[in-house]
Amino acid sequence: MPLRYWLFVAVTLGLTAFIGYGTYSTARLLRTWRPNRNVLLLPAENLFRLLLILVCGGLGQLSGLPHTQLGWTFPRAGDQVVLGISLGVMLALFFYGATRWLTARTGHRYYSPLLLEIIVPRTAWELLGVLLALIPVVLLEELLFRSLLVGGLLPILPAPLLVVGWGILFGLMHSPQGLWGMTGASLAGIFLGVLFLEQGSLLTPLVTHYVANAVQIWLAMGAERPESVQ
Repeated sequence: MPLRYWLFVAVTLGLTAFIGYGTYSTARLLRTWRPNRNVLLLPAENLFRLLLILVCGGLGQLSGLPHTQLGWTFPRAGDQVVLGISLGVMLALFFYGATRWLTARTGHRYYSPLLLEIIVPRTAWELLGVLLALIPVVLLEELLFRSLLVGGLLPILPAPLLVVGWGILFGLMHSPQGLWGMTGASLAGIFLGVLFLEQGSLLTPLVTHYVANAVQIWLAMGAERPESVQ
């Protein structure tokens, strides 16, 4: 592999470590601090996510890999969108129902609603803002965890290792939601990785991920206690 590819690998892993450390630091902070507004609507956070999306795009170009390898082509886009919406709704209903079942029997021993409590909208206008803010959130996660860390590393590592390994890390980054939150997010991450490879495009997992989160947030607005978001 050319030198530029290895530079891509190094910087991508460094970016992943940076985001992982940021997530860990945020989890520690939330133990003692509560924001006074919805964290998804903070302007600085959203600008930073947009910057990271541009960085991910630049890393994809740096890799020298074809866009098909990174999932940046969208054949049968309409079919992919329909599939993504269907799978997203099913994922949302599964995790929402499973979390309610678990908390009804064990309380919050294995699941913490803390994260969702600070992102669930309180008004219809806030819901619109959150749904818009979810777009860069999901796009960044899919670019990093599916496009770059799975598609980008396929030339040097086997697909099952990449899908499972990065899926588990994706789950660990949901640590504020407790053991079930991490387990559910890991399963979702692995599923999205398989979907990415099977479809050969980032579009289907992107739509699936977005719809799953959006539906869970919408359901949580009417619940007494918010349920898990992957």
